[in-house]
Amino acid sequence: MQISPPFGYDEVVPLYRNQRVRLPAPGEVPKFALNANAIPISYTEFSLALREYPLVFITTDEGQNFSVVAVLGMTTGENLFVKNGKWAEGVYVPAYARRYPFCMAKVKLDAVEQQDRLICVEKTHLDENGVEMFDQQGQGNEKWRDIERLLGEYEADLERSREMCAILMDYSLLEPFTMQASLNSGGAMQLTGMHRVDEKRLVHLNSSQIKNLINKGLMGRIYAHLLSLDSFARLLERKAALNA
Repeated sequence: MQISPPFGYDEVVPLYRNQRVRLPAPGEVPKFALNANAIPISYTEFSLALREYPLVFITTDEGQNFSVVAVLGMTTGENLFVKNGKWAEGVYVPAYARRYPFCMAKVKLDAVEQQDRLICVEKTHLDENGVEMFDQQGQGNEKWRDIERLLGEYEADLERSREMCAILMDYSLLEPFTMQASLNSGGAMQLTGMHRVDEKRLVHLNSSQIKNLINKGLMGRIYAHLLSLDSFARLLERKAALNA
């Protein structure tokens, strides 16, 4: 059995009912996010995440597939929402980070990827002094039920996100863009590799396409994404404040 860990995870292993897990402290930032300038965002998070982060589309396979991320910093290796190893107070924490150290991982058996995902945990978080997730009868406790609900809802959410991105690609709505900014110090920065919805193309969709976007709840997320781009200004303000 081969398990493919999600982005940012090191080695994940199946979670068994007799194992204890070291859970992150409240507000603790996963190691992979400490120096990440972007983190995945799912379908239902748009309305919460847009208040803090620019939401953009990215591709890692030259446009074959797209996903949505929240931009956390203006340069590589920069997370402007981390302070003393914790997420800044009052800031929405994306579900991708909240589910850590657990995940639903892809599994291959005899080199064939299985349809179902397997509940896994970061191996380094298995700890005999950690928190019990199950009772002696193998039934999940309240803590585990909350985690299991988050994992299940997030996985379903990712499917909706993938469908959304596929439709936007099919309608040729995504265009690349670059964020450029001048710093108070006199320097300049440029953030590349991002895509956004082209409003001009959106206007020229036919009635059937527009109806499909509305019926699937995508039109609201398109405008949430477009509104979130104003958060680049807040990122710059946060960066300037931290530098000061």
